[in-house]
Amino acid sequence: MASSQTSVRNEKDSGEESFNTVADRMVALARYIESRPDEPLSLADLGALVGLSASRVQRVFKENFGVSPKAFQDALRLKHFKQAMRTGQTVTGAIYEAGFGSVSRIYGKADRQVGMSPSRYGKGGEGETIAFSCRETSLGLLMMAATDQGVCFAEFGENEKTLQDRLQKEFPKARLHPSEASQSPELDAWIKALDEHLSQNKPRPDVPLDIRGTAFQARVWKLLLSVREGEVITYTELARRLGQPRAVRAVASACGRNRITVLIPCHRILRSDGSLGGYRWGLDRKRKLLEKEKSKSQT
Repeated sequence: MASSQTSVRNEKDSGEESFNTVADRMVALARYIESRPDEPLSLADLGALVGLSASRVQRVFKENFGVSPKAFQDALRLKHFKQAMRTGQTVTGAIYEAGFGSVSRIYGKADRQVGMSPSRYGKGGEGETIAFSCRETSLGLLMMAATDQGVCFAEFGENEKTLQDRLQKEFPKARLHPSEASQSPELDAWIKALDEHLSQNKPRPDVPLDIRGTAFQARVWKLLLSVREGEVITYTELARRLGQPRAVRAVASACGRNRITVLIPCHRILRSDGSLGGYRWGLDRKRKLLEKEKSKSQT
């Protein structure tokens, strides 16, 4: 740990202005964690690297990235675990190679982050049950789907068949079933609340999300949740907030891969010249969402 600590301190002591702010220290700390996802890193050790107390580094890191240092490292480990599973390794072998240290730890992390057990993930979600429902909204037909962890899919489309095909492609081996209110009361309530938000200008529902993607995508999507209604930022600004200012294209790509419309508000991100940029559900929908939110924020 001593040599690694020296390297970070050398950056701090080099006189570079970029390390003077706490935010810049968090960027350096995130890069440090990214370089060693499988090592045990205590808050005290991380704080010592950047000259902050353990409690403050926990708070400031979360303010900058939306997750704690531990959750950030766990996401990196989960990415490594998924890669190992996709190459055919056993669950146990992939667990230890990713640095989790025990079977119980990875099962806990995976259940929270991908909504299914590791073995099911390795088999493309085989055995997972996902309920889905469609509803007409002011922005067109909307399909929402959920695992037992939360909403994993919410997309606009031209017809139910097209939307169901997209859902099947996203979860190729999961068991999909149309929701009835009596069988999936939570999903029925969530899609109704989202429809009322879109059609009647009611508050955006705060529902549990089952976010699935790479570690980088998950970081981008979680950061998008901090962009307030009525606020717009650029892809460049989003990359800066993420702590990776050069990753503008990667950030834009992650926004484009978002499968949970409105609830993860990728529509609030613009190009650096102020133009709308892209939106997988059509620029007209993006424009209407932004106009509605702007109007609401000014009342």
